[in-house]
Amino acid sequence: MDLKDKLLASFMAFEESVDVDSSLHDIRTAAIKNFEAKGFPSKKEEAWKYTSLNQLLKNDFSVFPKQENAVEFAEVKRYFLHEIDTYKVVFIDGKFSSFLSSTTHDGLDVCLMSSALTKPKYKMVIDEYFNKIANTDETLTSLNTAFAQEGAYINIPRGKVADKPIEIINFSTGTEAALMVQPRNLIIVGENSHVQIIERHQSLNDNPVLTNAVTEIFAAKRAIVDYYKIQNDRLEASLIDNTYISQKEQSIASVHTFSFGGNLTRNNLNFYHKGERIDSTLKGITIIEGKQHVDHYTLVHHATPNCESHQNYKGIYGDRATGVFNGKIYVEKEAQKTDAFQQNNNILLSDKATINAKPQLEIFADDVKCSHGCTIGQLDDRAMFYMRSRGIPEKEAKALLMYAFSNEVIESIKIPELKNRITKIIATKLGVKMGFDL
Repeated sequence: MDLKDKLLASFMAFEESVDVDSSLHDIRTAAIKNFEAKGFPSKKEEAWKYTSLNQLLKNDFSVFPKQENAVEFAEVKRYFLHEIDTYKVVFIDGKFSSFLSSTTHDGLDVCLMSSALTKPKYKMVIDEYFNKIANTDETLTSLNTAFAQEGAYINIPRGKVADKPIEIINFSTGTEAALMVQPRNLIIVGENSHVQIIERHQSLNDNPVLTNAVTEIFAAKRAIVDYYKIQNDRLEASLIDNTYISQKEQSIASVHTFSFGGNLTRNNLNFYHKGERIDSTLKGITIIEGKQHVDHYTLVHHATPNCESHQNYKGIYGDRATGVFNGKIYVEKEAQKTDAFQQNNNILLSDKATINAKPQLEIFADDVKCSHGCTIGQLDDRAMFYMRSRGIPEKEAKALLMYAFSNEVIESIKIPELKNRITKIIATKLGVKMGFDL
């Protein structure tokens, strides 16, 4: 039985095991029917032209873990941003870990999707927000919706600034020979509110794991959302991450994606503007090697006037690594005075590394300022010669050039402790120790 058939066969038993109302049942049923009709995406689809799931889907993934597994804090401390105090929503093999988590209902909700989906006090919120901006036609999003049960539920009420960052961490223990998990996150940030969120998926051993995640984020009027994705998993782990962001007028939302680890990573990042004077920022750094594959697929949908969006993705590819950047800016006729910028810069460290870049502009308004750019090249020989002539060893010289190449994205991280953490990860990826402090 292949994975698609296994998922379809498991759906009925899953539906019977969860306590949901009729509206959620209808949403799940429609979602599984869409997945059944379309199946997993293939390279025949334009959006997946450069990314194949065929090899990945040959694994015999367990859809549900057979047992609950405990993890000691000492085993996973290094994966937390332990330098500062944070709220934590932690899952182990898809199950909530109360021992490792630090949740709250004191002035804001940092808790579980399973509670929000089943408890009556959350019903009005779920009816208003759940599955409202997720692309119901996208097959992997539909698959996640069909099995949506657990993940993070975050609700920042009007006029509230979250007093500390929130970490969402999904651990995979590897107890199963191969495991598929499908976390579902819902994040609501009220008017004049502010939140910082860090998301991470981490395997704890070398058994294959496939994560199919969906996150819906709603930023109300004048809300500020800073979201950081750390993707530095083991080489046997693969991630398909679908993030949908709806912004109301004068809101500011930024998503930073740091892709360093994993076998195959696909990031689908979608911004939808629903008011004037909105600011959207999408930034990313990818540093991969071996046969790793990272695919960034972005969309900023400008539907209203006087809004801005800024995309800046940096990629460094070694060995036989493959990168994909497919970024689209869509400007509707009504979205006059749009200011949209998109930049994708790449360095190939090997003649066998590959980058497939496809920047796209679809503009139907006539009073806009939109631009895109893409570069692909090698390290600057003149800069290398200059540093070597000043006594800097070749390895360190290359690392400094690559760090400088990435620094524009690093400098925009607003959590100092996270900035230090990302810098250390980059130094490790580049195989050097940075001789300076940030």
